[in-house]
Amino acid sequence: MIKKISVSELIPGMYIHDLNCEWMEHPFLTNSFPVDGQARIAKIRSLGIQEVYIDTERGIDLPHAPTAEQVQKDLHQRMQSIAATHTERPNPVDLITEAPRAKKLHTEANRIIKNLMTDVRLGAQIEVERMEPLVESMIDSIFRNQSALLPLAGLKKHDTYTFEHSVSVCALMVAFARELDLPYQTIKDIALGALLHDVGKAMVPDYILNKPASLTAKEFVAMKDHVVYSIEILKQTPGIVPVAMNVAAQHHERHDGSGYPHRLKGGEISLYGQMASIVDVYDAISSNRVYHRGLPPSAALTKLLEWSEHHFDPRLVHNFIRAIGIYPAGSLVRLESGRLAVVREQNEGDLLYPRVEIIYNTDLGCYLTPELIDLRSGNDRVISNEDFNKWHINPKPWLPSAS
Repeated sequence: MIKKISVSELIPGMYIHDLNCEWMEHPFLTNSFPVDGQARIAKIRSLGIQEVYIDTERGIDLPHAPTAEQVQKDLHQRMQSIAATHTERPNPVDLITEAPRAKKLHTEANRIIKNLMTDVRLGAQIEVERMEPLVESMIDSIFRNQSALLPLAGLKKHDTYTFEHSVSVCALMVAFARELDLPYQTIKDIALGALLHDVGKAMVPDYILNKPASLTAKEFVAMKDHVVYSIEILKQTPGIVPVAMNVAAQHHERHDGSGYPHRLKGGEISLYGQMASIVDVYDAISSNRVYHRGLPPSAALTKLLEWSEHHFDPRLVHNFIRAIGIYPAGSLVRLESGRLAVVREQNEGDLLYPRVEIIYNTDLGCYLTPELIDLRSGNDRVISNEDFNKWHINPKPWLPSAS
């Protein structure tokens, strides 16, 4: 049986089923291993990990600990409550109109950031004024209809992850800032910081960035140093305002003080740094990497909610969930009827019943003639999120902006 326990309750003889943290936040070879002594426990604590899942069939049990099923049931109920308090924000442009523009913008943004990272590696200085048109275009697209651009965040290639991740974090941060009703100029500064938040990775060797295996302890330290490099680069960049700097400098800090590089805690982290830490983790754990399969978007949001007990400000996590919906656009869901559907866009003011495109019959194991339906009609409802990989479905053809 799989159970969740506090790290303070961990003892030798237990078997860790899941470290319950982002995979890039620890140097262990795997997420599952036996607890063979106090040194191993001390190492886990030093990483800021607060809770883990244990396998009671492979190690010592803790009778009073909740099961994984109980934890997930509670998280599901909390997600439903968060979605029920969403503020309605009508889209001024329909999805069909915005989708082609979003696709073109996404391609152009990836090209610009790829070239920027190459230039930085060669010693060139970042020219902020050349980034501003891209920032404004991304903000405009999100404000017109975010369901066109946000689903493209999940379409990344292993060898181009670094700059595609930066573009995705920018789009998600804009949607987040919009939910918080931040001023337009502040959103521009946030978006710029998001685009440049990982610029320090230009100084990290490619063999570490794209290593198809777990990092060694030395490589793990080198990877974490990318934040310091980002700070150094941006300090030398004319036109970088404090908001943008905070996004880049603090996106790996954690609310409980377990982050890096300065182990800032709570209010020591700016609002923009706290926002960036949430978005950065969400995009990282929902993306496929060289040897790590990403979680479905809804499952990634559930993980953020679980980790908000320690690592993130719970109120901000709730705001982020409302910003992109508990069933984000582009995600795969199972309906009560047994059919699979791709979420097209949210119904503003009712995140539990999005507009979806039905594509697959799970009972018959076959594709269906695609059908767009509005779940507010009451004829069907979402019962779970699903993984495209589980059903061997390529998500790209089903995204309006990618087709």
